[in-house]
Amino acid sequence: MRHLIILILLSTVISFAGEIKSVKVGEVAPSFVLKNYDGKEFSLQSMLKDNKLVVVMFISTQCPVSNGYNQRMERLYKTYGKKGVAFVGINANKAESVEDIAAHSKEHGFTFPVLKDVKNKIADAYGAQVTPETYVINPDGSLLYHGRIDDSRNPEKVQSQDLAFALDALLSGKEPPRTETKAFGCSIKRVVAD
Repeated sequence: MRHLIILILLSTVISFAGEIKSVKVGEVAPSFVLKNYDGKEFSLQSMLKDNKLVVVMFISTQCPVSNGYNQRMERLYKTYGKKGVAFVGINANKAESVEDIAAHSKEHGFTFPVLKDVKNKIADAYGAQVTPETYVINPDGSLLYHGRIDDSRNPEKVQSQDLAFALDALLSGKEPPRTETKAFGCSIKRVVAD
């Protein structure tokens, strides 16, 4: 039984770079306008205009890896939101509805917006593969960091808080210690393009 569970987890929780081209650090991040679960529109351009940095996080309601980061994502938002960093979650999974996102956001006390990426167009534009996967963008629209939040699903085993380290450096006017890290999690369940 234990082997079966491990096989199921391995088939669900994957870390890979697929065929989709990922936006690279230094390139301009794709712009977007998406709606929150309550119908309110959010645009990358307006968030960039009003903040020092924007963190885009591709997340999921069902992925055990993404859900393992719920408290950490909210804590990062509360810490860095006060410093002029906007956070936005994007859900691109085809089987996760707006209603699922609303219930999940309320259940986990998210105070950052979680937007629905219908037909995974924004995930495709960014080249996002897994949940959670993060992108840090400056007011010029340039991508400055791409990758994981930290290096362990288990909060007690984290040794490298990669996203926080990147934000701290960028807010101090410095280059992040690492501009790219390998994101890990569940694959984004995409709608196949027409």
